[in-house]
Amino acid sequence: MDQKRPGADLPLLSVSQTRGVLRRDELSDRPPRAESLDHYKTCQPGDIVFNKMSVRAGAMGEAREAGYVTYHYEVMRPRPSVDPRFVVYLMKSGWFTGEMIRRERGIAAGDESGAVRTTEVPFRVLKTIHVPLIPPSEQRAIADFLDRETAQIDAFIAKNEQLITLLTERRASVVAQAVTKGLDCRAEMQSSEVDWFGQVPAHWSVSRLSRWFTVTLGKMLDAAKFETTDGEPLPYVRAANIRPGQLDLDSANQMPFSLVEQRRYSLRAGDLLVVEGGSIGVNVALEDDLPGWGFQKTVNRVRPRHDASAAFLGLQLDVMRACGGIEMIANVSTILHFTAEKLERTLVAMPPAAEQHAIVAHVRLSTKPIDEAIGLATEAIQLARERRAALISAAVTGKVDVGVSA
Repeated sequence: MDQKRPGADLPLLSVSQTRGVLRRDELSDRPPRAESLDHYKTCQPGDIVFNKMSVRAGAMGEAREAGYVTYHYEVMRPRPSVDPRFVVYLMKSGWFTGEMIRRERGIAAGDESGAVRTTEVPFRVLKTIHVPLIPPSEQRAIADFLDRETAQIDAFIAKNEQLITLLTERRASVVAQAVTKGLDCRAEMQSSEVDWFGQVPAHWSVSRLSRWFTVTLGKMLDAAKFETTDGEPLPYVRAANIRPGQLDLDSANQMPFSLVEQRRYSLRAGDLLVVEGGSIGVNVALEDDLPGWGFQKTVNRVRPRHDASAAFLGLQLDVMRACGGIEMIANVSTILHFTAEKLERTLVAMPPAAEQHAIVAHVRLSTKPIDEAIGLATEAIQLARERRAALISAAVTGKVDVGVSA
């Protein structure tokens, strides 16, 4: 088949966990790449599109238009007596999802060891799940009921997601104002000559980050050499442990650190951990020492010189990250890297130490009610999703009266 852009004749479709089957350009800002259609499948309106490699996410839905889907999807055409809406709800139920999870099969690809990279449930496996035969009228009644009820739940979720967006924007504005303009609205301003800072208070110093902090990249992870490496196995922080302003150490791996490495890769209160690759610039300031821990090469440790505040720097990096400044200065390869060298040369705008600490205290106080409101909205969304899942499971298994006589 000739090379051509998918969607030249029909749109390229994908499946959202919450929004069903949509055109891919509705799900991503990136346009579909030009590629061969050899391994694509076509679907028609009313077909059920199921991501066989995303069982746990519930990525399935009914196609509303004809289009192409990738080989990750199975396209299922319901028989005339089957309501596709009912089948989608059935497949999203907890019972059916559990049956699919039990049938997941590992896929080994691109790895000489044959290690499993991912799992899938293809149609030939999916069709081994036995389901009760329900009359078409009852299928329609259940689907109509769930359409009404889930629409209300989805509207509630959407409102809370919109609220979170507004609160997040408000929080970012509070932080940006404080860490780039200071707390004194009467302060004399000067140009920072840095696009993402604009004007800063005249008494602030704009210079390379290395003037105020030392930067150390974590230890290279080389599992093949572990058995011949001297040192004590210790847990280490990796990029996956770092979330904006949070450090999640529930899942930790280990590797050997020699005594010299334990000193070099130590972690203590006042350090700032900055993600080097992946979610570049995401950071967390340590409030306590982490004795017996190291950190891996996907993380840069930024340690203050003298009395500089790593927490202040972290907030300023958040502002730079939000406006795209970190991406502009990061190395570009297969993925962006915010290397130690780039981090050291990053221009920052630093007030006197006492003012840094005052700004951090102000930001924490000002954002606390915003964070609490975001937390409440997030919890409401989680509860609504649980309610939605429970309602679907109850309806498709006959545990909810949907108005159909037996």
